[in-house]
Amino acid sequence: MNRLRLATLWLDGCSGCHMSLLDTDERLLDLAAQVDIVYSPLVDAKDFPEQVDVVCIEGAVATDADEARLRLARRRSRLLIAMGDCAVTGNVPAMRNIMGAEAMLRAVYLESRPLKPQIPADGLPHLNEQALPLHHFVPIDLFIPGCPPAADTLFAALGGLLAGIADLRLDTRFGA
Repeated sequence: MNRLRLATLWLDGCSGCHMSLLDTDERLLDLAAQVDIVYSPLVDAKDFPEQVDVVCIEGAVATDADEARLRLARRRSRLLIAMGDCAVTGNVPAMRNIMGAEAMLRAVYLESRPLKPQIPADGLPHLNEQALPLHHFVPIDLFIPGCPPAADTLFAALGGLLAGIADLRLDTRFGA
């Protein structure tokens, strides 16, 4: 039996979706017996590999680097899963879209009180004008909403993919 080559990406989000994946607890052992995790912030892989079967992606696209990582994952992978509300709708990262990236950075780094104005040593980060969900950039194969998605939902999705179920009916909701 060929093992599923699984990757996860963390773009502009809080890591809650990855924490929810870890919250599958002992079921991770069942999953580990059927997959090879080839790329993730949870493992020490430096470069995104070729021929990945499934990528679970958390977070919105907020920088050119996020977009480049997302496009590389799409080119090198069979299925992309938008994991969580930030990946599906933009959610919290997209809240800055109302004021714009420059105004948000100014407010956070220069105008915040009671903290003294501060600028990171390498300057203010470059952000795209808007943070956007994944499907604005590449085709997505499965959307799993939730903030974060329930561990049971993530496990059901991965289990369904491993079982070869083509039409996954997941119990999901936004803002779960």
